[in-house]
Amino acid sequence: MGWASSRRTGLARGFLDAEETLQELHELATSAGARVVGSTLQRAPEPDPATLVGRGKVQEIRASARAAGAELIIFDHDLTPTQLRNLEQALDLKVIDRTQLILDIFARRARTREGQLQVELAQLNYLLPRLAGRGTLLSRLGGGIGTRGPGEQQLESDRRRIRARIRRLTEAIERVRSQRALHRAHRRARHFQTVALVGYTNAGKSTLFNALTRSRVPTSSRLFATLDPTVRALRLHSRQPVLLSDTVGFIRKLPAHLVASFRATLEELEGSSLLLHVTDASHPQHEQQDAAVEELLEKLGIASTPRLHVWNKIDLLQAREAKRRAGIPSEGSAENDSLQPSPGDVWVSAQSGDGLQTLLRRIDEALNEDPLVEANFELSPSDSGQLALLHRFGTVLSTVFEDNRLMVRARVNASLLERLQAMIQPPPNVPAAG
Repeated sequence: MGWASSRRTGLARGFLDAEETLQELHELATSAGARVVGSTLQRAPEPDPATLVGRGKVQEIRASARAAGAELIIFDHDLTPTQLRNLEQALDLKVIDRTQLILDIFARRARTREGQLQVELAQLNYLLPRLAGRGTLLSRLGGGIGTRGPGEQQLESDRRRIRARIRRLTEAIERVRSQRALHRAHRRARHFQTVALVGYTNAGKSTLFNALTRSRVPTSSRLFATLDPTVRALRLHSRQPVLLSDTVGFIRKLPAHLVASFRATLEELEGSSLLLHVTDASHPQHEQQDAAVEELLEKLGIASTPRLHVWNKIDLLQAREAKRRAGIPSEGSAENDSLQPSPGDVWVSAQSGDGLQTLLRRIDEALNEDPLVEANFELSPSDSGQLALLHRFGTVLSTVFEDNRLMVRARVNASLLERLQAMIQPPPNVPAAG
């Protein structure tokens, strides 16, 4: 049983407000196997450096948690080591923050060896700065929410051993990254294009993935039901070879070290020819969720990748609302005549199958608008960034050094070719590469 706590210190535009974040924390706790018995919200201008919420609020939480029989307190805020220690002493209960809760869920969801390595690395990076003064807390490791870490190896009692383990995990994940890079290069060499599903957690990406590829990837209404990436062939009317990739769902305030730990997985998105941004059209805060997804795509450096916006779960909308959002006029309603969907929008229901054929057609059209082409590039020593882009997003077929110039032949998307040609400065009296 757990008690959820959130605080509000002012709202940045595009983020969920405090009540909505508390509801999301409730869903996260449920996904981790907790039964939430109570919650509280504090509005304050600044966080308390000692306890985050202040002494008076701590006493209120302590009394409410005891009355409800809570065994765990979850804060929807990252706690400093000092705050965590002070709160545990004052509350006499186990305390975890949002990051530790997400890490616990990821630990439960990881099924592949790769996923388990990435989760453990994130857990250790979270644990290392919190070792000092946590003797009481560490003695409670062994079961329950927030304890699904590498405690059985007792790494938390020895900083040196944790750092050594982090180095080994990092090396193992680097090997995974290298293997994935080879797989991506192999796909590009065979002219396969990749379409990747991205979106907020629980937007229905895995259900859509199954519907489009006729697969049986496990699905769930719980957050982060999908952690390990899955790739399947996608059949299009043009019969061009395309692969569809299902990825982990995004969430607001995703810990930076967790993103870094899952770099090997998230790099699958980098080589994609097209992103399908899946949104739960029925969710009341879909705009804020989309903003969180957009922010993470920017951080990953793939916000410029061609994209279709897939509005999923239209079966959960009222018929009139679904038509209005899709720009379809309703009978007797002149005001909707001017409403038109955005060119990049596709409205579907992965559950019922509505709109899936339209989505497949739009994917086909989008890929044909940005086909793979072969081109020659003449690079100078100062064009290292352009060479990195070729290796990252294209397939380098050959390289030859001539007179302090690097002659590269590569296969890239037409949009990347245009971008690179604008970036590369040709030598004097020599036409641009192409």
